[in-house]
Amino acid sequence: PMTFIWEHHLLCLVSSVLAGCVPEWLQGTLLRNGPGLFKVGDTEYNHWFDGMALIHSFTFKDGDVYYRSKFLRSDTFKKNTQANKIVVSEFGTMIYPDPCKNIFSKAFSYLLAAIPDFTDNNLINIIRYGEDYYASSEVNYMNQIDPMTLDVIGKMNYRNHIALNMATSHPHYDDEGNTYNMGTALMRFGMPNYVIFKVPVNASDKEHKKPALRKVKQVCNIPFRSTLFPSYFHSFGMTENYIIFVEQPFKLDIVRLATAIFRSANWASCLRYDKEDLTLIHLVDKKTGKAVSTKFYTDALVVFHHINAYEDDGHVVFDMVTYKDSNLYEMFYLANLRKETHEFIESNKVNFSPPVCQRFVLPLTVDKDTPNGTNLVRLKDTTAKTVMQGDGSLYCLPDTIFEGLELPGINYKFNGKKYRYFYGSRVEWTPHPNKVIGKGDIVTRKYIEWTEEDCYPSEPVFVATPGAVEEDDGVILSSVVSLNPKKSPFMLVLNAKTFEEIARASIDASIHMDLHGHFIPTQSTN
Repeated sequence: PMTFIWEHHLLCLVSSVLAGCVPEWLQGTLLRNGPGLFKVGDTEYNHWFDGMALIHSFTFKDGDVYYRSKFLRSDTFKKNTQANKIVVSEFGTMIYPDPCKNIFSKAFSYLLAAIPDFTDNNLINIIRYGEDYYASSEVNYMNQIDPMTLDVIGKMNYRNHIALNMATSHPHYDDEGNTYNMGTALMRFGMPNYVIFKVPVNASDKEHKKPALRKVKQVCNIPFRSTLFPSYFHSFGMTENYIIFVEQPFKLDIVRLATAIFRSANWASCLRYDKEDLTLIHLVDKKTGKAVSTKFYTDALVVFHHINAYEDDGHVVFDMVTYKDSNLYEMFYLANLRKETHEFIESNKVNFSPPVCQRFVLPLTVDKDTPNGTNLVRLKDTTAKTVMQGDGSLYCLPDTIFEGLELPGINYKFNGKKYRYFYGSRVEWTPHPNKVIGKGDIVTRKYIEWTEEDCYPSEPVFVATPGAVEEDDGVILSSVVSLNPKKSPFMLVLNAKTFEEIARASIDASIHMDLHGHFIPTQSTN
C-alpha cells in the first residue's frame, strides 16, 4: 500500500492511501512554498502573503509518497521566534521602531538606499540556480535549502553578485538548464533599470562552498520609463530567442517606499495602479541583449503571471493572466479572509476584477510605410491584433482565451515553444478563492476541471510520462486541504489528459495552502 511519511519539526507519522495507485514511473520530489505561520506570541500578521514561510515536500518513490514539512529557518524566523513576537516588517505588516531611538536621523540614509533592508522570509517559490535550490520571494535575499531535508544551507544576497534590489520568483529555464531571471536596480546602483540576467547550468560548486550566483551574467538593462515609479512585475515571458517584459501601470512609488516607516505606512501601500496610463511591451533579443526598437503597447492592465510564449511565422506570441485593476491584493488581507462568505462577497463584489487569460501577438518584421490602422498579425489561429499607429508604434489588442484561471502551469518541456494546454486554479471572490483546478485547451477553447466539496487544491503541477510525445501525457499533482475536520488533507494525482483521479493519499498533519513550487525528477537535478 502507498504510505505517507511526514516530518514536521523532526516528528514522523505514517498514514495510508485513500484510493488508487501512484504510477511507478513517477519518481521525484515536489517542493512547495507558502505562508504558514500568521501569529507569533500575541502579535499577528495583517496579510496572508506576510506569513512566515513553511516549505513542504512530497517525494514520490516506487509508488509510495513521503511527506516532509519545515518552517524556513530564515533570519526573520529566528528573530521573531526568539522575541516571541513579530519584529521584522513584511509587505502588508509594518513593524515600527521605538520612536525614542530618533529614527528620523536615519531618513537620509534610507532615501539614498531607495528601499529599506527587506525581510528574508522567502515564502513565494523555489528557484533553481545551477544545481542549487533557493526559497525565494521578490527581494534581494534568498535562502538556499537542501531540497531533501528542507534545511537552510545559507542566506544569499543578490547584491553580492549583481546590482539588484528586487528579483522575481518566477525564473525561466532553457533546454540546456540555464536559468534566466529579471530584477529591479534602484538608485543606489546608478541609473535605475530593469535587469535581465542568466545563471548558467554549470554554475554550482560540487562541494557547495561557492554560490551558483557567482557566475551570473547580465543579459540586458531596460531603463524605467519613469525614474521614481518603476513597474511592479511578478514574472516575464521567454521564447527561444526573446525575453518579453510587460511594463505595466501598476507601479512602485520609490519615495513612498523609502519613507514608509516614517509615515507609519506598510510597503503594500506604496504600489499604485494608474488606469489612465499605457502598458508597454518590451521585446529583448536574448543573444544580443538589445531591445527591439519597435514600440509595442496596449491598454492599462495588471499582470502577475505569464503562461507561456513562443515564436510563430515571424511573430512572438505570449499568453498571460491579466486584470483590469490591482484589487486582487486586497482579497488576501486576513481580515477579509476571516469574513463570512456572504459578507465578503457583498462587500467586495463591486471591486472584483476576474483574471482573464489573454494572448498578445507581436510581429517581428514591421514596415514603417505600413498605412495607419493596418493589422500586422498574419496568424490564422488567433483574433489578436497589432495595429499600426500614425507615429510608427504598434497597438496590441489581445485575444481572450479563458476567464477565471490563475496560477497557470504548463508541460514545461513546451516552455518557449508552441503549446496547446495549460493548467490553473479558478479564482473566485470569496474568502476561500481556490476551490477548483482546471485544464484549458487553447485550440478548442474547451475546459475541464476537478473539484470536490470542502476541498481547496493548490496550484496544479504537470509531470510528463517518461518518453511522452503528446503534450498532455502525464499527471497533475496538487496538495489539497479541507475545511471539513473529518476530511484529512491529501496529495491528489490526476490524469492530465482527462482530469480523472488516479490516486490520492492522506496526510496525517496540518497542511497549509501554498503558493508555488518546483518538481525535481529523481534521475535529474533539472
